Amino acid sequence: MTQFEELLGTDFDGGPTTDIDDVIDSASEDPRHRERVPGLIELMNDPAGSAKERFLACLALTTWAEPAGFEAVIRAASDPEGTPWYDFSIDRKFSVDSTFSQLAVAVDGSRYLVEEKGTAGLREQAFRALVQLADSQYFEDRLGELIDSATVRAALDDIKDVVRRGARSLAAGEKQRFDLATQLVDLACAVAPVDAALSVELGMSVLRVSASPRTVDHAVTLVFRAEGPEVQQFGEYLLTVGDEGVRAEVREALGRSQ
Repeated sequence: MTQFEELLGTDFDGGPTTDIDDVIDSASEDPRHRERVPGLIELMNDPAGSAKERFLACLALTTWAEPAGFEAVIRAASDPEGTPWYDFSIDRKFSVDSTFSQLAVAVDGSRYLVEEKGTAGLREQAFRALVQLADSQYFEDRLGELIDSATVRAALDDIKDVVRRGARSLAAGEKQRFDLATQLVDLACAVAPVDAALSVELGMSVLRVSASPRTVDHAVTLVFRAEGPEVQQFGEYLLTVGDEGVRAEVREALGRSQ
């Protein structure tokens, strides 16, 4: 049995399994996962290891709220294409790397163990590092949905910077490898429960330069998540640019706030 099979191909009762996700996810209720942490750190950092095994080790350590996992995410974000596992997993729709999307899910999943492990500060740093990549790396519509309000507050400056930077890229007509406008609007929507006015400002900075049907559809989330005159005005704007489906959703959202 290989080291990888011992660490992630074996359940916590010692039986073989092909369900690696189950091994990773069940750790939140099984303290025996701690026994595997040193081996996973060794595996993740082994330059001779395969990209797949190193990446899955990182996912496990991150989901388990281990410092080594969060630190690896932060390092990866500092040099995305230099990450050992970059392009190991490819998104089928856009044919681009999808590992950062999966790392974001792992950081989100760490919420079950982060208090026990005392690593909330590192978790926040990892999320902020990922946010800073939102104009260059693909997150499969996930990043904006995964960030809780407390993390959004801590990452507001990062979100403002990356959305504005991305909007400038769109305005300049730079070639995009994926649907950047929608990804940026998703981040703007994540801000809505924390700062409605800023959320609208960021959303409009994107929609003014790129308002595809998909991007406009995602922007409706902002109207559902916040209230106020700016949100009302934003909803009215979406009524003018959206299709019938969007208009119906906006009317519903605006009706709930009245």
